[in-house]
Parts: sequence; structure tokens; C-alpha cells
Amino acid sequence: GAAPTELEEEVAKALFDIEVSPSSDIKADVRDVYISNAQDVEVKNRVALVVHVPFRAWKTVRKIQGRLVRELEKKFNKKHVVF
Repeated sequence: GAAPTELEEEVAKALFDIEVSPSSDIKADVRDVYISNAQDVEVKNRVALVVHVPFRAWKTVRKIQGRLVRELEKKFNKKHVVF
């Protein structure tokens, strides 16, 4: 498809950082996660990061979603993360 946007590159790098982190307990599951789209959405004076994943990867994402959202919110401060 199309070339990834700058935001999608940042999300991919954050997922990779979680995957190679020695202290992460979800790094084995993050290896199976890939994104199809990422976009910023403004909601009530705040910015939410909406990450789209393909249906094939959704089962893995759902299993680790809570921990993954917390990790991504740490990396993207002042943003809410939604899958």
C-alpha cells in the first residue's frame, strides 16, 4: 500500500521499543501485533491516538490491550490511546 505517515512510523517505533525492552512482560505478544493505520483525533480539547489493527491481529491485541495502552500512553504523553 501507501507509504506510512509520520505518526504511523512513531507508533511502529513505540511498538518495537516495547518488543525489545528486556523488562516488558508483553514483548512476546507485541511481536504478533501490526498496525494498518494510526491517526490523531481531537476530542474535547484533548488528543486521542486511534490505532487501527487488521482483524487477524485483533485477537492478540485484545489479549494484551490494557497493558499495551498503558505502555503507549507513557510513550505518547498527553494522548489517550484507543485500539
